[in-house]
Amino acid sequence: MCWKSARRTVFVYVAMIWLSGNVAAAFAQSRPEAPPFDAARLTQQPPPPEGVAIRAGRLFDPRSGANLANQIIVIQGDRITDVGPADRVKIPTGARVIDLSNATVLPGLIDRHVHLMQDPEANEARALIVGQHYALADLYAGFTTLQDLNSAYTYATVDLRDAINKGMIVGPRLQVTGPALNPRGATAYPAPSDIIPFGQGPGIPAWQNSQNINSPWLARAAVREHSHYGTDWIKIYETEDFEGSGYPKPYGAGAFMPDGKMIDVPALSLEENQAIVDEAHRRGLKVACHAYGGEGLRICLEAGVDMPIHVIVGVTGAEGLDDETIRLFKKPLADGTLRPVNQTLWDLSGPLEQVDLRSSGGKKTRLALTELSFKRLVAAGVKQTFGSGSYITGHGVQAYQFGIYVKWGMSPAQALQMATSNAAESLNYDLGNYVGYVEKGRFADLVAVSGDPLADITEMERVKFVMKGGVVFRNEVK
Repeated sequence: MCWKSARRTVFVYVAMIWLSGNVAAAFAQSRPEAPPFDAARLTQQPPPPEGVAIRAGRLFDPRSGANLANQIIVIQGDRITDVGPADRVKIPTGARVIDLSNATVLPGLIDRHVHLMQDPEANEARALIVGQHYALADLYAGFTTLQDLNSAYTYATVDLRDAINKGMIVGPRLQVTGPALNPRGATAYPAPSDIIPFGQGPGIPAWQNSQNINSPWLARAAVREHSHYGTDWIKIYETEDFEGSGYPKPYGAGAFMPDGKMIDVPALSLEENQAIVDEAHRRGLKVACHAYGGEGLRICLEAGVDMPIHVIVGVTGAEGLDDETIRLFKKPLADGTLRPVNQTLWDLSGPLEQVDLRSSGGKKTRLALTELSFKRLVAAGVKQTFGSGSYITGHGVQAYQFGIYVKWGMSPAQALQMATSNAAESLNYDLGNYVGYVEKGRFADLVAVSGDPLADITEMERVKFVMKGGVVFRNEVK
């Protein structure tokens, strides 16, 4: 009997693995993986003193959601000085003319959720070099502005941003959080031999876990630290990704219980969140909040964070969200604006789907639930900002998400607005007044594709021209 019982157990175990693999194949969304990027592919052609004029056969206008035909864009230095129909706008004498009359020109794209520095083994120098390398891969793909939402092991994203802004090195425009405020882990951890506060032992060697934000006063202190070190944003990890004990968890980490229930245990109290938001806003910083749903999402929204991230299930745990979640999104922030949402796709697909399927017994994935919540938020009029969650092999290929947005019911124009006007609107400080549109007075951040993305959104995966601040970094338009 023991042998039969053991054989039956082995059979069931093998069947579960086989089934989860086949379910994964059925449910998993494919995502592109970027090959190693060769920075030598970038050109660097600064504008001449006489300026630059671009002939645009089609110019995407995020305000109308339409293409404007036969436009001239005049650039002096790093700014657009005029734009309009070719029969009205005069090309300055001596200006370099770039002919994109057979292409579609768009504002430089904005990815509001990337991770440029994710290597726990890297020293500060290596982190900075690798971070710039990934940033250049994104720039080459047309993303002229990035928001880095957590460099868990370093504040070097601040130095990268500053070096780019000072012209010491090249790269996209950056807004950064530095290490996230993260009082939790991704799974259970072994207890250290010595009495050490969580996050400061040898098992969790990360800035993001070390800041001891276990009261409103300590939370304020952590925000002050970030402010002194020069971040633009604060990021909070609001929900736990695991529940209960056990190390290691079978099949690795995941965000689901075996019955398919999403794990969204609050990582912080309302009072701690309110202290973070208040202290950040007093210091001119904005707050982003990683929250899958449930009570953690409710706390995040009630505390007044500026940009919730993921929002996979509702504040009641409802798949496809619920009326209460929409009500909280519709409640204006203290400055009278309505907050957007940032829902990532690249980082939730691929291997993470396999992890989710194993932990949920083949029932659920974060990506599948994101589709449901995405549709509900769009229908409710909540603005979506483009975010990929790209790290390591995701940099430079995130434009594939445009096709998914259209597949999920958006028009191509709405999908493009996510990475232009919508993404620009809620950036910190006044940067949003200078990116996201092709208009007089804004930065000369432009991309171009050969075809018309309003007719075929996958054109965005084949960017041929990239300009940031008047400097041409890529021109393969024929």
